[in-house]
Amino acid sequence: MEQRVPKRNEVPAELTWDLSDIYKDTAAWEADGKKAMDLADQLAAMEGRAAESASSLLRAMDLYAECMERTYSVYSYAMMKNDEDTRESAGQELVFRAQSLNTKVSEKISFLEPEILSLPSKTLASYFEKEPGLSAYRVAIRDMVRLKDHSLSKEAERLLASAGEMAQVSVNTFGMLTDADMKFPSVMREGGEIQITGGRFVPLQMSPDRDLRREVFEKFYGTYKQFGNTLASLYDGQIRQQIFFARARKYPSTFEAAVAGVDVSSAVCDNLIESVHRGLDKMYRYVRLRKKMLGVEELHMYDVYTPIVKDFEMKVSYEEAKEISLKALAPLGEDYLAVVRKAYEDRWIDVMENEGKRSGAYSGGVYRVHPYMLLNYNGTLDDVFILVHEMGHSLHTWLSARNQSFLNADYKIFVAEVASTTNELLLIHYLLDRASSREEKAYLINHLLDSFKGTLYRQTMFEEFERKTNLMAEAGQPLTASVLSDTYMELNRLYFGPDMVSDDLIAWEWSRIPHFYYNFYVYQYATSFAAAAAISRKILEGEEGAVENYLKFLSSGCTKDPISLLKTAGVDLSTGKVVDEALEVFEDAIRQMEELFAEE
Repeated sequence: MEQRVPKRNEVPAELTWDLSDIYKDTAAWEADGKKAMDLADQLAAMEGRAAESASSLLRAMDLYAECMERTYSVYSYAMMKNDEDTRESAGQELVFRAQSLNTKVSEKISFLEPEILSLPSKTLASYFEKEPGLSAYRVAIRDMVRLKDHSLSKEAERLLASAGEMAQVSVNTFGMLTDADMKFPSVMREGGEIQITGGRFVPLQMSPDRDLRREVFEKFYGTYKQFGNTLASLYDGQIRQQIFFARARKYPSTFEAAVAGVDVSSAVCDNLIESVHRGLDKMYRYVRLRKKMLGVEELHMYDVYTPIVKDFEMKVSYEEAKEISLKALAPLGEDYLAVVRKAYEDRWIDVMENEGKRSGAYSGGVYRVHPYMLLNYNGTLDDVFILVHEMGHSLHTWLSARNQSFLNADYKIFVAEVASTTNELLLIHYLLDRASSREEKAYLINHLLDSFKGTLYRQTMFEEFERKTNLMAEAGQPLTASVLSDTYMELNRLYFGPDMVSDDLIAWEWSRIPHFYYNFYVYQYATSFAAAAAISRKILEGEEGAVENYLKFLSSGCTKDPISLLKTAGVDLSTGKVVDEALEVFEDAIRQMEELFAEE
């Protein structure tokens, strides 16, 4: 690992994304923002008349769709530009202006949904018969009608829309604090000073040097603890705004509001938690295996990421990672691979970490152009998995955009992690099939086990934390740093079991998780992982129609509710059976690892 994080201008251009595909310069970005506002003004001029006839509704929906598409492009560009170096004021200004535009547009067009919902169902049905062009908006209008009981008057909707900018304060401040302002100590080793960053934390925790892992763990979480009261206040602010919007829309809880937004039943998440709780014995078995194979008297939280196979390490250059990804994803067909190659060749990806760059990784779509991916590639096996994970998101976005209109292409968050996780599971099976030694096979099984631990178990644990803390806030309990840390520690002990030492500082892990600002996003990683396990098994076993059905799912956007869309790919998440079957795969992987080292 290079000891110093490069500055943005030191990163080779071919390893950065090319945002000029969206806008050639800031002037073009501003022009599109003005066009979006002009479209919003045209739509606002129709207030009171937007739903008076089939033709007027079609005109209103045409304006709405184009306005939202341009607003989204303006917003996406600003966020990605800022993510290149979150310390730069120019990028921050773009984000603030984009958020302001989004709020103003939302205010101007907030009347449309109440006007549509005021129509008697027979009248609305007659509009679709009279005006064939409205069929393009059937899905969007159906979604509005689905939530009719939680829609408000035009005045109230306008008020809620105007609060949108204010509602972003907590997540914006969290990002600035953790990505730009917080500075982590360095650690000293024979090779020199090693700078700790958000992007380097996990790679450093994978080190075979246990003293290094412990020191990095303590300094990393110790830094978060120093900002504990501020971070608790930000998280409390996030939940308070969720409560405000949920109550304003007459939902019984923030969680019920969140699942209604993605069009799934709350029972799906309840089933997940129940299945994972039933399977905690498998997690405890994994923890005992990790403790045994690391040969330690006590297993600590800084031992969670390091491979349990000694004297074996996989370093993978970015060029090698690209080649591996193409081979691993080959079962999905040549058309799929052609888009993957295009992503590599046309600079859809921002690869390397640089000073001030947003930590983590993501894929963000821009409908009129193509998806983009942000990475912080450090050459580990984990980074290869992150690459194919984000590529899965990007291909889902690409296929939906190429096969659906803008409004129909926006697939629900509930299914968003299926494509990414399916790619990861295809990669692990590709690598396992080609493992050339017991150590390499064990190293890869370790990664599979860690995927289950990190996704199916850890994300469900995160979900429980969100559920518990939201309920506390809804009951009027202050979410202080100590309350949040105590709650997190209790869950950590439950999920990792008696053979894990839950070090005091792990209680502060909640304070670094950006997904806690995404309004009940995290459980969908776990449900998606279970769904992906079923889909990848069908593909790898060569089940007839499996690939075609899966690609149909990826191309369908939001044209059906998420559970129905997954049934297209052959998966039924309406019960806990899919999660139970995934946990059986986890247990089988533990058994394989135990057998590999049975005589040691």
